[in-house]
Amino acid sequence: MRHPEFQYLDLMSHILEKGDKRIDRTGVGTLSTFGAMLRFDLSDGTVPILTTKKVYWKLAVKEMLWFLTGETNIRPLLQEKVRIWTDWPLAKYRKETGESISQQDFEQRIVEDQAFALKWGELGPVYGKQWRRWQDANGVEHDQIASVIETLKTNPSSRRMLFHGWNVPEIGQMALPPCHMVYQFHVTSAGRLNMLIFQRSCDLLLGAPFNCIGGAALQAMVAQQVGLQLGDLVWMGGDIHLYLNHLDQAREQMTREPRPFPTLKLLRKPDSIDGYRIEDFEVSGYDPYPPILADVAV
Repeated sequence: MRHPEFQYLDLMSHILEKGDKRIDRTGVGTLSTFGAMLRFDLSDGTVPILTTKKVYWKLAVKEMLWFLTGETNIRPLLQEKVRIWTDWPLAKYRKETGESISQQDFEQRIVEDQAFALKWGELGPVYGKQWRRWQDANGVEHDQIASVIETLKTNPSSRRMLFHGWNVPEIGQMALPPCHMVYQFHVTSAGRLNMLIFQRSCDLLLGAPFNCIGGAALQAMVAQQVGLQLGDLVWMGGDIHLYLNHLDQAREQMTREPRPFPTLKLLRKPDSIDGYRIEDFEVSGYDPYPPILADVAV
């Protein structure tokens, strides 16, 4: 059987060979394709953490746990040594103050100074806000995650078990509009939970590996909470791209032969989806190639 990681490498190859060269929002430029799907079977306990480069899976899981809190400030992330969201508030701070502060010093100020963090660490109504506290026109907040979990328990054949983050009136207030914007759930007659992620925009080299890990972690938590076994994780992308300053790194990654996927185990079952901590996730058998470094386009 062909290793499932080749789905990712094949998509990368397709973009390198046939991608449309475009100028993008960041000014870096991309090679882009439109529309693709990856499917991973989680039923045997494996998890799609790429092996053709080292992926820091704990960062992706911590980010997902942060989303689930409904938090929108980077301070809790930085307290957990997760720096993947710093670029946007740092760029805003530099632009508005004219201060050429280093990323390290900016992050230190966010962690040590709560008032500074409240002013400069806020990302706007991004993922967690929409997932857990979507506000309607009447000011009523809706917890989409709780609604999905309740429906999975009471009406698992429903075709309406989804949540999303594309809240049109609030997009302009977000540091970055949601990329992985729709999550849909499906329960098989055999009692397995499938989950689909639709991602409108995907940085294939840096973003997709994190999105698949975060998605798998979410699927595992939800399945445990509702008493189902894991099924397929399906990832679908809209505008999927390689930044022009990532092409050499992509070519290097494609020279590597995938190794067996690791396994993921949840070490306990909290009382609710809100009770998980990074210590609850055990990944075994992860033997990746060395990391491949690349800059994030902001």
